[in-house]
Amino acid sequence: MLLGYRFELSPGAVPSGELEREVNVNMQGVLRRRVGPVRAWVVAAAAVSLATGALAAAGVQSSYASTAAASGGGQGHGTRLDHVFIIMLENHAADHVIGDPAAPFITSLANKYGQATDYFGVTHTSEPNYIAATSGNNWWVNNDNGWYPTTSNNFGPNQYAHTNIVDELEAAHIPWDAYMQAMPSAGYLPDFWPSSSNALYGSKHNPFILYNDVRLNPGRAAHIKPYTSMTADLNGPNPPRYVWISPDECSNMHGGIYTAVPGFPDTPCPYNDVPGDANDQALKAKADAFVKGAVQTIMSSRAWTGNSAIFVVADETDFDGSNPTDNDYASVAGCCDSPVLPAGDPQISASWPGGVYGGGSAPMIVISRLGPRHATDATPSNHYSMLLTIEEGFGLGKLGYTSDSAQVHSLWPLITGH
Repeated sequence: MLLGYRFELSPGAVPSGELEREVNVNMQGVLRRRVGPVRAWVVAAAAVSLATGALAAAGVQSSYASTAAASGGGQGHGTRLDHVFIIMLENHAADHVIGDPAAPFITSLANKYGQATDYFGVTHTSEPNYIAATSGNNWWVNNDNGWYPTTSNNFGPNQYAHTNIVDELEAAHIPWDAYMQAMPSAGYLPDFWPSSSNALYGSKHNPFILYNDVRLNPGRAAHIKPYTSMTADLNGPNPPRYVWISPDECSNMHGGIYTAVPGFPDTPCPYNDVPGDANDQALKAKADAFVKGAVQTIMSSRAWTGNSAIFVVADETDFDGSNPTDNDYASVAGCCDSPVLPAGDPQISASWPGGVYGGGSAPMIVISRLGPRHATDATPSNHYSMLLTIEEGFGLGKLGYTSDSAQVHSLWPLITGH
């Protein structure tokens, strides 16, 4: 059911091709805004009812199905990317990882290659960041529910019937694969493994399996594979050009696994209580080892050719159990179309005062095969920036908020130097 429209206007004219991006169905029936790096865009309340009728008459859809066509494929920087690799880590601010003695390899990458020094998660919790990074929107979701119903909250299952990066890649005949550590088989459908109480793998960190048109298409779902398949694929005759890598809960800095899982020496990995405690340092060390193995595997493969790049990034900032107002996160800072949510939003807390609900500081390291060394970029950026860079590098259209050229800027300075 379509419960209402959100209509947003920037102080200037809406850029060409962005009307559909600006009109969205709010499944909670609440008007929400998006914040840019300098100012929040204003919700024009009086325009909502006018926009509803006008857009209904014009037949404008509420999804982003035609955004790519409207924005024009391949527009932007003009630089071609050969292969792209994304290694998505978890729940740590940039300065809690880069420079930490428990993460020497990650620190060496930041120092040698490129680092976005003002990078944020789009929002909280984990799952909406993964969805934002692959579809250009978090779709009013601020929880980690999977495909199947849950009894842990009243928000219902998350099933995303939205255009996503897979749609763009396949339309352009660009091969892709996603690799999930601890996922037991390709196209695995349950939300957890080995169990919901000891979930080393969780669908909240696998955005692809939550998109309807990927999950319900066996041919597409077969491209979501166990991490153990990656080495052979990258050295095969047709290696994927878009690669997503999600480490398991003990190797992504998340933690929360209290029982050893046979075959996974990184288990167990208890949650940390505060940043920098013994459990946290152990999580960082395990993530550092995983990233080292993944980066070395990529760089020694047949897929590390031409103008290829690796993005090493975390989804959001640290968990902070002493901050229930913000749903137990250390920061809600954001930029670049992070959501602005109303006071008392049920997905956050009853005491949430309202305002920007960004994902806080997160590390973003860009390893460019042909690009600059020792580079930094202080432009405010987030996962939409990463997605935009990939879309431009592959000559694709722009999904969701990646078409917002006023707020969302690419990471090209870390790949080409300009």
